[in-house]
Amino acid sequence: MNDTIDQNILERVNPVFNTAKMTLFQLSDAGDCDAAAIASKLGLTLEDTQNSATSKALPEQVIASEITMDIRFNTMGKLSEESRCPLHVDLPCGYTPRAIDFSRKGLRFIGMDLPAAVAEAEPAIMSLIEPDHQDLVKFAGVDATNYESLEAALENERGEVCITTEGLMMYFTDSETGAFCDNIRHLLEKHGGVWFTADPEISLVYVMILKAICGERFMEIMANAKRQTQDKSDVAVGNSSIIINLRDDTADGMKKAMAFLSRHGLKAERMILHDHMPELRSLAKVTPQQAEAIRESLKQIAFWKITLADAAKRLDASDAGSRDFGVSAELNNGTLEMALSGRLDTISAPDLLAFYEKHKGDIRAALVNCEKLDYISSAGLRVLLIMHKGCAGGVTLIGINNLVREILEQTGFDSLLTIDD
Repeated sequence: MNDTIDQNILERVNPVFNTAKMTLFQLSDAGDCDAAAIASKLGLTLEDTQNSATSKALPEQVIASEITMDIRFNTMGKLSEESRCPLHVDLPCGYTPRAIDFSRKGLRFIGMDLPAAVAEAEPAIMSLIEPDHQDLVKFAGVDATNYESLEAALENERGEVCITTEGLMMYFTDSETGAFCDNIRHLLEKHGGVWFTADPEISLVYVMILKAICGERFMEIMANAKRQTQDKSDVAVGNSSIIINLRDDTADGMKKAMAFLSRHGLKAERMILHDHMPELRSLAKVTPQQAEAIRESLKQIAFWKITLADAAKRLDASDAGSRDFGVSAELNNGTLEMALSGRLDTISAPDLLAFYEKHKGDIRAALVNCEKLDYISSAGLRVLLIMHKGCAGGVTLIGINNLVREILEQTGFDSLLTIDD
């Protein structure tokens, strides 16, 4: 990269990094002394970090944001330490003081973020780290969707990695999230270790806190907070399939996010916040009753521990195939990944159903690639519908060609089955 590029240009290309300043000030205001020192070095104020071009942060919103950041930062730090991995990777690291905290504890830390954020944050943070601890810390400007940039940051590093992600994927599209998940999988395959992320359920944390503080006004304040975040980042927020959307059923959102991870070779375990959260200074800012309501709500919400999915098991689908119809299938962490080709009709449909019935006890969801499917009859559609109703995660069709799409639309099955374009 050209080191002479003006900082203003870097900021204009990726304004989303401005939200990192917002979260730093929230952590500082929550009582973190290291965060306060960084904020002072950067000259940050409540006015320029919390308010946006169209609205000002409401007092309840500020308190809820501080508690959310306190939970997010300190719980993720605790989980990372408890992983016992020799290398801790914070992506995105933003402006938070984890490098300072971990260096004091003798832990190896690599902070990765957009070049604009690293260019500004690294000098301020490194100046606050004791000289004899500075060799434990490294910063790298990366693009989370670019594997080469991530791997370059880990060049010459040894040992398993613990990757932490807080507030990254909420700004991503599904395409970007998919690329990022693939990159995480490649890193874990090469280095070993674990990935902790707050992203899927962090909006639920914020809602629960707002409800405890504001009661019925929480929707008004939520709308204001979302508007400010989008103003600061200049992108739509929360549109990725891995983020549990507050407008949808929470259980369905979790299934959708888990299935998304599975398609990228990853599996998740929910780490209930109430069981892993350290004591928080920020809860002193609310009443004892409100603090207890917040703690109680966190018995339902989790951060996610993500590791490599179990190796895919290839299934013998030869009995389901014929001269005019082909099936290839493997079972990947409970998801049946199946590619169909030729004609799925009255003749071939019974064999496909028999294949499904043979393995259905192990199948939680099915991903069916129809790219090479030349034709599907009503019998074939009924088999897919039987599978859809029989799987907890349903059947998702991908690679739909124009002919198959027309058949689905004509029969109304496009509204009964999940189609991923």
